[in-house]
Amino acid sequence: MLNIAKNTEYDVIVAGGGPSGCTAAIAAAREGAKTLLLESTYALGGMATMGGVPAWCPFSDGEKIIYKGLAEKIFVMSKEGEKHISPNALDWVPIVPEKLKRILDELTANAGVDVLFGSLVSAVDAEDGTIKSVIVANKNGLTAYSAKVYVDCTGDGDIAAWAGAEVLKGDEETGDLQMSTLCFTVSNVDMYSYLCGNNLHGGNPESPIHDILKSGKYPMIKDSHLCQNTVGPGVLGFNAGHVADIDGTDAKSLSKGVAEGRKMANEIVNALNEFAPKIFGNAVLSSTASLMGIRESRRIVGDYVLTAIDYLERRTFDDEIGRAAYYIDVHQSKKAKSKEDMETKYPRYQKGESYGIPYRTLTPVGIKNLLTAGRCISCDRRILGSVRVMPPAMVTGEAAGTAAAMAAKMSSVDVHSVDIEELRNILKTNGTYFK
Repeated sequence: MLNIAKNTEYDVIVAGGGPSGCTAAIAAAREGAKTLLLESTYALGGMATMGGVPAWCPFSDGEKIIYKGLAEKIFVMSKEGEKHISPNALDWVPIVPEKLKRILDELTANAGVDVLFGSLVSAVDAEDGTIKSVIVANKNGLTAYSAKVYVDCTGDGDIAAWAGAEVLKGDEETGDLQMSTLCFTVSNVDMYSYLCGNNLHGGNPESPIHDILKSGKYPMIKDSHLCQNTVGPGVLGFNAGHVADIDGTDAKSLSKGVAEGRKMANEIVNALNEFAPKIFGNAVLSSTASLMGIRESRRIVGDYVLTAIDYLERRTFDDEIGRAAYYIDVHQSKKAKSKEDMETKYPRYQKGESYGIPYRTLTPVGIKNLLTAGRCISCDRRILGSVRVMPPAMVTGEAAGTAAAMAAKMSSVDVHSVDIEELRNILKTNGTYFK
């Protein structure tokens, strides 16, 4: 017989302590909600810390920061005092993961958020469109935590799916998912040689990755994906290589992908030792990430579905809670590449251009007390390539957390009926940028 304890003391429960979950929890607590943040690992930050992503995607539209509010605050704090980062840098700024973990600990604590590490949401008790509790597994065993409002920041839309919300996953025809990456760090790099004009990115025809691919000596390296940033003295963080056919919502598939990613990271370092000896002759693989870099899994069906047409039209919405400018970055598998050329159909923005993210993308159809933020919001899989990255995820998190606190104060909780004008006023007061 299962022994499940009960805890009913919260106004808002946020599941997932990645970038969106942290801003959601801080925002909810800021608005007076008693807030619990559940994180399955033992640090906050998600892909920015435990996932080893070495750099923030651009924070600007080419002219100014557009991911403001809590996103900008965290971004600025993460740069402070780092000698290898220009204080004025806005785009592709390196992440120092240990520092960011402490920043997020501090911000959540100062906001009054209760944080539980090592706590995995394992099931949802929902009935007639209302979530009654989430079942959490941790060192206390199984506990049913209840709140007035829940925010799904799991990345995979776990709570939404388990609560009965309609979700989509991958290509509607083929089921194809974006390829995944296990990030890693390399130490003992010759930084003088690295910084003397050597561009390792796969977009550079002179990058050693092209000779590596031509050689055929490293069969796990199948394409030129080789992003990297300086994350410390003599240390580079790599977002490189692709692991195909990994479903982040399936434990067996995810386990296979992580093991393959570790092998691939080692092979990439061995290849760089051989083909770029001035930089990497003495370099070693120092760590692989604790989280698999899943770019695509479930997306909720919300009151509005954000689309690539919205991206093309630089659309503005009456209920927008933020804006985004990142390009449509879809890491397609080989079987999908022949279907469409993303760069041609959805060209990158010019300076100053952006599109709005409406509040309705955060509200799952048919569920009264659930909001979502991060890459599981309501969108098509093309614009997911833009909205899935960390800066817009923090913006949707702040909006979801603020709205959750507002909904928790309702006599009859309904996230679909939150006063949009009041929500936008609160967000604007706290620095969020929208039109």
